[in-house]
Amino acid sequence: MDLFYGQSHAVRGASIAISQGEVVAIMGQSGSGKSSLLYCLAGVLPVAGGEVRFEGLLLGALGDDRLSALRRDRFGFVFQHGELLPELTVEENAALPLRLAGQRKATALAAAGEVLGRLGLADLRERRPSQVSGGQNQRVAVARALVHRPTVVFADEPTGSLDSANAATVLEEFLALARAQGTAVVLVTHDHKVAARADSRYTMSDGVLAREQDVA
Repeated sequence: MDLFYGQSHAVRGASIAISQGEVVAIMGQSGSGKSSLLYCLAGVLPVAGGEVRFEGLLLGALGDDRLSALRRDRFGFVFQHGELLPELTVEENAALPLRLAGQRKATALAAAGEVLGRLGLADLRERRPSQVSGGQNQRVAVARALVHRPTVVFADEPTGSLDSANAATVLEEFLALARAQGTAVVLVTHDHKVAARADSRYTMSDGVLAREQDVA
């Protein structure tokens, strides 16, 4: 697949296949194109060349409504800074994908509470994001990404804003829960320690993607 920003070639002929339940790490320096590739795979950015398929569906051929529904129901997202909604409680943030999919509030909150409990946040459900630590906020973001048991989670530097101790804990909990659910994870990172936890590793440089064993 290819992606351009104006005249800049952000992704150059990238080819990648992700299996059910697989954890894939994409490494690279800032500006290498790794986040752009992630958003192409998630159907957020349309590719200029090539194609992106999910379970046989050609993402570029889907209308906006079907693509939005796919991202809502089958995909999960974790961002570097969590991106929680400050006006909602921890529990309400975690339940958001279920509420957007039309689940009743009580059912959605119960499911969110279960996932939060598995991440050690059961006692913080009623707090706002501003009332918990950065590491706890990122656990809430992980809960939100996994609460609806998506097929794949796209994670863009999910531990990049945390200190090393919190980063290790959040990553451990994130991958353990994803693997328990059979959820695939596509993980963008510049941290070799984070990438080492993946099943498959790729490196991106100047928009070119290569598997780890192909990297000199």
